[in-house]
Amino acid sequence: PGDALASAARYLQDAGWRRGQSWGFEVALPKGFDAALAGRRQKRPLGEWMRRGITRVDGRPLIEDALAHDTPAAMLLPAGGEGPAFIVLRNFDALYRYNAAESYALAIAHLADRLRGAGTFTTAWPTDDPGLSRAERRELQQVLLARGHDIGEADGMIGSRSRAALQIEQAALGLPADGRAGRRSLEALRRLAPASEKIEP
Repeated sequence: PGDALASAARYLQDAGWRRGQSWGFEVALPKGFDAALAGRRQKRPLGEWMRRGITRVDGRPLIEDALAHDTPAAMLLPAGGEGPAFIVLRNFDALYRYNAAESYALAIAHLADRLRGAGTFTTAWPTDDPGLSRAERRELQQVLLARGHDIGEADGMIGSRSRAALQIEQAALGLPADGRAGRRSLEALRRLAPASEKIEP
């Protein structure tokens, strides 16, 4: 166990982990927040997020402890605009580098917080727009490819290019442009194509 923990710690250090800094935190979004601003790669200074009316979910300001106005941060909306929202920092990227899945990094970060005595997320995960199976995610990507989006292979793994393409389609459909691959977006995209052109899952 000691070797495994030390190896993981060294990996995280080499990936850019900053001791004394958080991975991020849950935040409250102002009414009318543009979900298209979300995404792990769309970093902005914490000061800009503050100017957009974002606070920690408990009402405290974003900038505390070792953070500064120019600290790069991104917004995550893992369940879309109606679910919990998170500001993520450099340490989140280090966790992501260990296993390139935002859900994994968020789960590990939350587990670490819980082990230190923190509570559960404040905002509940929405249940009115279920997630997709691997086959449905492939189908969604096939639809995006058929509509001219350069997202790479339809492998069922929703990465940054798939999310960006989905945001474009969601905006055109009048849906929240959050890039979340949910049932509502898939069904709306299915309805766009004539029956003879339906994409096979």
